Amino acid sequence: MKTKKNLVSIILNCYNGEKYLKEALLSVIAQTYKNWELIFLDNRSIDSSKNILNSFNNKKFKYFKTTRHLSLYSARNLAITKAKGEFISFIDSDDLWQKKKLETQLKLFRNSEVGVVYGNLFVKKKKTNKKYFNYNLKSGYIYKNLIRNYNIGILTAIIRKKILVKEKKLFNEKYNIIGDFDLFIRLSKNHNFQAVQHPVATYRIHSDNLSLKNRSQQVDEYKDWYKKNKNQLNVEEKRIILKKMINTEFICFKFEKNFTKTLIFFFKKKKYLKKIKNIAILICP
Repeated sequence: MKTKKNLVSIILNCYNGEKYLKEALLSVIAQTYKNWELIFLDNRSIDSSKNILNSFNNKKFKYFKTTRHLSLYSARNLAITKAKGEFISFIDSDDLWQKKKLETQLKLFRNSEVGVVYGNLFVKKKKTNKKYFNYNLKSGYIYKNLIRNYNIGILTAIIRKKILVKEKKLFNEKYNIIGDFDLFIRLSKNHNFQAVQHPVATYRIHSDNLSLKNRSQQVDEYKDWYKKNKNQLNVEEKRIILKKMINTEFICFKFEKNFTKTLIFFFKKKKYLKKIKNIAILICP
């Protein structure tokens, strides 16, 4: 018999997510591992999201509504306080999970030292569906690897709840875009991460993705994170994070479709941007 210790709390923050919500919920219901609860946090939606949820009439779905509209990471932190499970996982209203996601990942928590399990993912854009990472993901104490190459999709992650509660390592509510990055970098300093090499979830790319719509904000948040954390980074780590920031800012300028501004920035930062990929980005319409 399964006990409370086996319970997985699935956090779904929803703000006007009706377009893809049914598919996301179906992928949760289809899980081969059945001892879960869904914490559905309605962030003041004005569409039919609540009706879609209610149409399932599923007792595992726990509905909560915020008293006011919250930022993404404030909403996630609030949802975590409602969770009763030993493990916390995340799915957004436009994400999909593979059927054996929970079953496969929870096996790795049999090692009591493991704090986080993550995995590969598919990226779905219109009719294409591609595996995102074409290399082996790292396991163990992976802080240095994440600084060098951050590759954790929150929709793939399961976190042992006690490491969030005891260490108060919840999401930094100051951020709207890079809160996942900030959290997993902090957790990776002291906790064992294990990776599932095959895709366990699907991230859907569309015009309403928050990170795609707010690239300039993402740049500002990386700058803020770097300012606050640079004293804890060694020389190589500083170089890597600085390069990541500059690349993000370069892409941001390009998406603004201001060629002159992009060109000036490219030559100012060319020692960081001298790659064939970035040159192609620069000259392509």
